[in-house]
Amino acid sequence: MDKKFLKKITCQSPKDLSYISALVSEGKIKSSELKYLPKNKIFLILVERHEKEVKKSNRRINSIIKFAHIISTKLNNFKYSDKNEIFEILAIDLLKKDNNYEIVLLFSNNRFITLNAEVIDIELTDQITEYDKNN
Repeated sequence: MDKKFLKKITCQSPKDLSYISALVSEGKIKSSELKYLPKNKIFLILVERHEKEVKKSNRRINSIIKFAHIISTKLNNFKYSDKNEIFEILAIDLLKKDNNYEIVLLFSNNRFITLNAEVIDIELTDQITEYDKNN
């Protein structure tokens, strides 16, 4: 029996975050798939991304990005009226501010989300692999 193993990447440094950023760049995110759980200090994103780890792959992977220890969030240029609107993520960046970190998620059309975090604790976990019918 052929078993498929799903990836789980843990990020606790800026170098690790650059790898996750590269994997999810050009990924598609539906506005209803952004979740902030303030009591748990967790921000979740479901992203449909290209499988960049394998050359010439046309598979799409559904992955969850979990940001832990999030104190606050700030969304810029997002409209809440359309829950089915799809965004393209371009990059994830990290800035040190005072004793905390600002994690900036950059999207197409000049949209971004800023997460204020106590520490760097991010996970990318693959969920499902699908073939991209467009390629």
